[in-house]
Amino acid sequence: MPVVGLGTWQASDEAELETALNAALDAGYRHIDTAFAYGNENVIGKVINQWIKDGKLKREDVFITTKLPQSGIHRDRVEKYMKQSLANLGLDYVDLYLIHFPVGTKEKKGVVEFEPHDHEGVWKAMEAQVDAGRAKTIGVSNFNVSQVDNLLKIARIKPACNQVELHVFLQQPDLVNFCQSKGIVMVAYSPIANPGYSQFLKLRGQAERKLVNVLKDPVISEIAKKHSKTNVQVALRFLVQKNIVVIPKSVKPSRLRENIDLFSFSLDDADMKKLEGLDIGEPARVVDWRVVPKLDEDPYYPFGSKSE
Repeated sequence: MPVVGLGTWQASDEAELETALNAALDAGYRHIDTAFAYGNENVIGKVINQWIKDGKLKREDVFITTKLPQSGIHRDRVEKYMKQSLANLGLDYVDLYLIHFPVGTKEKKGVVEFEPHDHEGVWKAMEAQVDAGRAKTIGVSNFNVSQVDNLLKIARIKPACNQVELHVFLQQPDLVNFCQSKGIVMVAYSPIANPGYSQFLKLRGQAERKLVNVLKDPVISEIAKKHSKTNVQVALRFLVQKNIVVIPKSVKPSRLRENIDLFSFSLDDADMKKLEGLDIGEPARVVDWRVVPKLDEDPYYPFGSKSE
């Protein structure tokens, strides 16, 4: 898995995303992250397949991740959604297939009703996708320590990764250390604390929240000035130096190039210590899954209290 990938959540405008994907591939990105729930697999597949057709890429040159949606988290529906994602992408396989969230929902339009928990059955159905050649590897997203540990106890194929929100303000050291000690790759979504999240809340009619800000933090700014880099590059490099894969999202070509330019400098021990000191913990979580009604009342809701 390339250590820097392109995140595509909130990238739903087809023309804009198509332009961004072409710019990203031109800039050297070879890791694209999507999900059934994002509604953009077809655009990603269109661009990737055009590059392959034009001889600019081989399928094995690009690492594609997609995810099983909450409505697919049932042992009898995993294969259905896997096949649908492959059809959307126009691909024979994905490199990584993730359970998007530990809480599943029933397939009912207009109402959210949670499924009884059956991680063992769902994981066996995920393993079957590897056996069938539809996924090279499988993993999870938004799972906490106990949920990952429970999977490890029953897994025939170990989860390859756990994709969670990680950034300088939400470092989750216990989760990161546990997963890495088990050989599970950590992938950071919203690695720059999702500057566009306020707009997402606004579009959903949700109340705006005061969010952490990588772009304005004085400690990050000081370190960025020291290395003649941007705040974003410092925030991303911090995670990379902790052996965490980053998938920042952008649709602007200049930002795309900036986000992948992380290997021309390194942070020293003093820099890392200062950045580690920015960890706020759970109150700094940006992506609020509680936009799904009553999700946080489910016993498998993976996150702690915002007041912790």
